[in-house]
Amino acid sequence: MATKEALSFVNLAGIAAWGKRVSAVRARLNDGPQCGKFAAQRFAAECAVEKARRGLPLSTPEAALVELATRIPPLYDSLNPVGQSRLRGALDRAMQDDATIMPLLHMVHTAKLQHDRGFHVEFTGLTQGTPYDLLISRDEAQAEIACNALSAEDGHTVPLSSWSRLIDRIDPDLQTWLSSHPGRYLLKMTLPNGLRAEAASLPALHSRINAMLSSAKRADYDEAAILRLDPLLLAGAQAGDNTKNMLARLRQEFGPEAQLAVSQAGSSLFVMAARGGTENQVAATMRRRLAAIAPALLSGTRPGIIAMFLEDTGREEWRSLREQLLLEGEARQFLTLPEARPVIAVTCASRYELAQAGTQGGELRFRNPMHPAAKSLTLAPAVVSTV
Repeated sequence: MATKEALSFVNLAGIAAWGKRVSAVRARLNDGPQCGKFAAQRFAAECAVEKARRGLPLSTPEAALVELATRIPPLYDSLNPVGQSRLRGALDRAMQDDATIMPLLHMVHTAKLQHDRGFHVEFTGLTQGTPYDLLISRDEAQAEIACNALSAEDGHTVPLSSWSRLIDRIDPDLQTWLSSHPGRYLLKMTLPNGLRAEAASLPALHSRINAMLSSAKRADYDEAAILRLDPLLLAGAQAGDNTKNMLARLRQEFGPEAQLAVSQAGSSLFVMAARGGTENQVAATMRRRLAAIAPALLSGTRPGIIAMFLEDTGREEWRSLREQLLLEGEARQFLTLPEARPVIAVTCASRYELAQAGTQGGELRFRNPMHPAAKSLTLAPAVVSTV
């Protein structure tokens, strides 16, 4: 991607504002190894644009994200003054605190998909202030599209953001402990109430683990946490396995919902595996969000599409949500509710679709067979189910 095109996006964002944002992201990337990995995933688009601005080589997914970002300045130029003001405001908000530019890229991605399918696309949310973002039309048929973003962290019983903070806090202590207790260990944690990043939650669990290790206890439990320390014994594991292989084997044993971490000192290993007291509720959280926003974002006078962007999900989790039909099941359950009457289809995408490394066709799509326009051949490219 040409540096000139990336600069057009940065100029629209504001050079000073972009520099401040890049500095804030860089600080997060350096905020401990695990927190840095989480930040790199969350702010992947910002990092890709900054690399392009500096003329650095881009991976294929990075180039795809930058290409979406560089569609925003031409969009800005095509809008009326009110639309330009709204787009600037949205971009300003996307560069604050925990927000990212990904939801904006998702809106552009959604518009591109519909344009490529032969629809005329209007950004009415920007130009007219409609509650929905896009109005698509083809021949005499029209449909409204409301774009909405949801963090998978909202459905995680042990959020990766909190887990990363815990691991970065405790890893130096584990390194010290392993130096005087060589071997291979597994600390299994069940957290009935999950793990949140409140001021007292992480330090309290950190202190409990340290106290358990210093007293040579094998187990510690109360209503907040059940901890058990055992020798690390994995079928087929070899002493020379690298961390990546070790995590793959642990994932097979503990399943996709567990949070895992490995601390290593020489040939010694300390593995932590944590699960909440209940299964993750990512898909169910999406269903509840759909029910909440459909009446507010769609007019009900035209067929409506809700385009969900699911952020903060890893590749394995996203694959599991798709292949186990969890998203489909919850989306179809939503489509049976009264709140879904104006909805002709629900679409789902993650950052992998935006980076052209996910679902073929750019999104998952679930049609509502009960909608009066469900069998419209004109709208079919935008609403027919993909699974």
